[in-house]
Amino acid sequence: MTPWEHAVLALTLLAIDPPGLKGLAVRARISPVRDAFLAVTSALPLPAVRLHPQMSPAMLDGDLDVAATLGGGTVVMARGLLERGPSTLILPMAERTSAYMAARLAQSLDGPDPHVLIALDEGADADENLPAALADRIAFRVSLDGLAMSDYCGSALPADLDALRKAARKVTLPDSIPEQLVVLAVKLGITSLRAPSFALRAAQAHAALHHRKAIAAEDVTAAVALVYAHRATQLPDTDDTEQGPPPEPPPETAERQDNDLTIPDDVLLDAITAALPKDLLAGLAAPAANQGAGAGSGSKRTGSRKGRPLPARNGARASGARVDIIATLRTAVPWQTLRRQSAPESTRPDTQPIIRFSDLRHKRYQSLSDRLLIFTVDASGSAAMARLAEAKGAVELLLAEAYARRDHVSLISFRGSAAEVLLPPTRSLVQTKRRLAAIPGGGATPLAAGLTAAMTLAQTARRKGMTPTVIVLTDGRANIALNGQPDRRKAAQDAQDTAAKLASLGIEALVIDTTIRPEAALKTLADTMRAQYVALPRADAKSLSAAVATSLKD
Repeated sequence: MTPWEHAVLALTLLAIDPPGLKGLAVRARISPVRDAFLAVTSALPLPAVRLHPQMSPAMLDGDLDVAATLGGGTVVMARGLLERGPSTLILPMAERTSAYMAARLAQSLDGPDPHVLIALDEGADADENLPAALADRIAFRVSLDGLAMSDYCGSALPADLDALRKAARKVTLPDSIPEQLVVLAVKLGITSLRAPSFALRAAQAHAALHHRKAIAAEDVTAAVALVYAHRATQLPDTDDTEQGPPPEPPPETAERQDNDLTIPDDVLLDAITAALPKDLLAGLAAPAANQGAGAGSGSKRTGSRKGRPLPARNGARASGARVDIIATLRTAVPWQTLRRQSAPESTRPDTQPIIRFSDLRHKRYQSLSDRLLIFTVDASGSAAMARLAEAKGAVELLLAEAYARRDHVSLISFRGSAAEVLLPPTRSLVQTKRRLAAIPGGGATPLAAGLTAAMTLAQTARRKGMTPTVIVLTDGRANIALNGQPDRRKAAQDAQDTAAKLASLGIEALVIDTTIRPEAALKTLADTMRAQYVALPRADAKSLSAAVATSLKD
């Protein structure tokens, strides 16, 4: 089955049983093929409503119609998009759906008169996906990525959808199928019980589509391929799927077994495997990589001046935020009748609302702070030049991605008795190469001084609205104390104290051990700093850049 046929089959089953299957996610960028698929969705038996991933609560749930209320003198409420009857909700850029909107759509899908969701996932990267709350509540996920119009074979939904919908409700279900679907879901690492339920409804719709009154093996095979393939998080062991011949039923239960349908697990797994993309199949077979707790492209910050608008909130008068006139009126209007009754002697015209301090709502905005990667490089000892060359290459590789990830990079070198900021925060690759062209190496290891310089730079970056991450590249053999005197014990204690200060400030950090054998003292330092520890004895620029990218992965 081609990807186009796979997608059309999922849409057809959804049209047959909209309340049971609830929706479909389409992974595809804007293209003629996606437009052709959306044209087919127009035949779904529900009115279409187009959404935006950042719609406000007022648009979704309805709110006071300020203009109509002030003009007519009575409270007029505007209906929200989700307050209409069951509809086909089309959500472009679904990977950008806000947390509030995802929660409201999930609540709507679970309601007594549920909507149907067509989520258009336009994510460019593997980590840009439909929110999990929505992906769990819709049956299907199909991919049209990479398809050209030559792959489009023209399709339309069946004309007799009403008859097929009635027939699907009457399709009989063998007694053994529900248990088998639940066991198969567990083997595939699917923890949600919605998946087996969707698979059963999809099998019934598939049987009705082929004019069968009872579910057959091909119906279950098609259902698990559509419902389980994109939800699988692991592949079961081959030993688990080996099945011998079914045992002979006892004579007294032979009549009851007539309603059973036995499908070998390997047949269902083959159908699921065939529906998996090759890269996803390789990812399931391999162990999952460790994910860091990086701040992504920066942490979210709420302010009153710039950024993406958020719902207005009440706040203190001294907060400096601007008053949201419309939100304030929406808060005050429902109380006007009571306020006029409580102050009948007021000479204020009826058209002039009574506003109180508690009605004031202030504007809020949300923005993403830029992330700053602070490379703190040990330039001491005989191997300093090799480590500096690695750092130079890693910084240049990371800068090549800085524009896409909104990262800034800074470089601190420590050797002798002090640390020096060689490269202030920048995105300029030309400036970086110029500053890194000639860095001296050799001398003692003032590790505490390097950590102190990194902490100072991180605090400065925070005050400028950035999200700093300190990356320490060292062998951990500190021998110069903060006062500049050679004292190994004092130097180690100063480094631990500075690491504790970094941890108390909540500054994210990564410690890369460049020794041939991992250094226990450096692991202890990383624990004190609450930083991730990476042992990388033979690091080159590419492996160092890959280690940093993995540890700070969004």
